[in-house]
Amino acid sequence: MNESVARIEAIIGRKVKRDIGQMTEWAKGNLARAAEAIMNTPNAHVGIVTGFYIQHAEPPSPETDGLGGMAHLAAGLANAGIPVTVITDTPCAKAVWAVVDALPVPVNLEVVSTTESSVLRLRQYLETGDRPITHLIAIERVSPASDGKPRREHGWDMSRETAPLHLLFSDPAAKRRWYTIGIGDGGNEIGMGSLPKEIIEGGIPNGAVIAATTPVDSLIVAGVSNWGGYGLLAAMACTKPALRDVLLRYFNRDMDHRFLSAAVETGQAVDDSRVDNPGRPQMSVDSIPWEQHAALLEEISAVVASQAC
Repeated sequence: MNESVARIEAIIGRKVKRDIGQMTEWAKGNLARAAEAIMNTPNAHVGIVTGFYIQHAEPPSPETDGLGGMAHLAAGLANAGIPVTVITDTPCAKAVWAVVDALPVPVNLEVVSTTESSVLRLRQYLETGDRPITHLIAIERVSPASDGKPRREHGWDMSRETAPLHLLFSDPAAKRRWYTIGIGDGGNEIGMGSLPKEIIEGGIPNGAVIAATTPVDSLIVAGVSNWGGYGLLAAMACTKPALRDVLLRYFNRDMDHRFLSAAVETGQAVDDSRVDNPGRPQMSVDSIPWEQHAALLEEISAVVASQAC
């Protein structure tokens, strides 16, 4: 594995509020594999699934995590000439649209209702359109647990307000038309079903209740899911040095602030939502002020710039 990609993987895997050490150790090397899978595919078309809805926030809205990582991936890939389709559901549509609208380059946006039939119609379209999807990334998107219900970190059932977009990832690789990548930080996201169940059950609060069951081809574990998006874009730049400048043209703190501002001010995305304290729109992600995320983005960028990766 490229030395710079290994350094980036270590940066994005830092502990924040959960002990993700076993998860990051298991997933080591997947960042490089995910980047190579995209960069080594001719005529790639990347789908990005995001939006983690918080029904009990004020107002009910998706959380800020996942949106910034999606934005950087979408902006970088589209600027490099790789088509991008962002995918979400109606409860998350306003915030996701706000961030997509703030992108400096155009990408497609597909919104489904919360019904299974809507997701299956989208799947057929993604498989048979003019340029079918080749890779599908989920970033901070909930997966069903063992009882078939998607759950928040404390165990609340999200079934009524969440589209079953995991169905885009759930078929065996032999039947799927695309390579799947999952980015998460809490054990309940699409992709975390790749982990041995005991890692989540033993290391994550409420793990036995919330543990995801949807696996992916490459799982990226990060301290904050947005960081996984940062890391994947940087890893792709290291994998294809000829595309480094176009991939990373918008990978900077000013653009990151623009994306989060759009999510919060226009999309009303929320943060720090707990049972006893409903989340509200604010310029933070996973209870960490924006400035600290920007500093980590710049740390990743410095790794890419430090040598001819």
